[in-house]
Amino acid sequence: MVSIVLDGVSVVVAAPTASDGRSVKAILSEVSATLDERRVAVIGANGSGKSTLLRLLNGLAAATSGRVEVDGIDVGKDPRAARTKVGFVFTDPLSQLVMPTPAEDLELSLRRRIRDRGERRARALELLAEREIAHVADSSVYDISGGERQLVALASVLAVEPAILVLDEPTTLLDLRHRERLRQVLAGLQQQVLLATHDLDLALDADRVLVIDEGRIAFDGQPAAAVAFYRGLMGA
Repeated sequence: MVSIVLDGVSVVVAAPTASDGRSVKAILSEVSATLDERRVAVIGANGSGKSTLLRLLNGLAAATSGRVEVDGIDVGKDPRAARTKVGFVFTDPLSQLVMPTPAEDLELSLRRRIRDRGERRARALELLAEREIAHVADSSVYDISGGERQLVALASVLAVEPAILVLDEPTTLLDLRHRERLRQVLAGLQQQVLLATHDLDLALDADRVLVIDEGRIAFDGQPAAAVAFYRGLMGA
């Protein structure tokens, strides 16, 4: 597995005040961890900082201080190199599906690796078939279900063969059937997977779980113990 290092990472942003002045708000504070497990889940309340933590891994967010390293790459210094290692799947797939149809979206992802248009089309259809969604290849992305869209977004990201797959709340918009389908797909991937989630069943599938609370790691350990800690934290 690829080693991911967070070393004293803080993220601070400017925030308006009631008097129209400016203050600073810490999104993450002195977060340190080395993540090299195959499956890592991050759980926490809304606004706790878990999504920001994931966005640090490919430069979608920048650390104010500290160091973020992915497979030896300093993400702050070379985010483009980090993005060759890290694929990112957003909560709402429509925010990243940029082409009219699933097949075209995968073809766009494959453009750099496969120059021939016919070969690119054939490979796109193969990748959709692997996710059991070949039947939507030429449908509008607006006409397919939320679960199908999420699988298309996942296939598009995996098409560039990242070493690490990062997912931000991947089951939020899914019904039970598609949520369970996504869990099965994630379990079978060869990539290292990091995900932020409110879905505690999905978190329990991980090898390690981080609980983020008010921008800090409040618990780091085995899934069952982490979920129990989080339930107690929310109950308190």
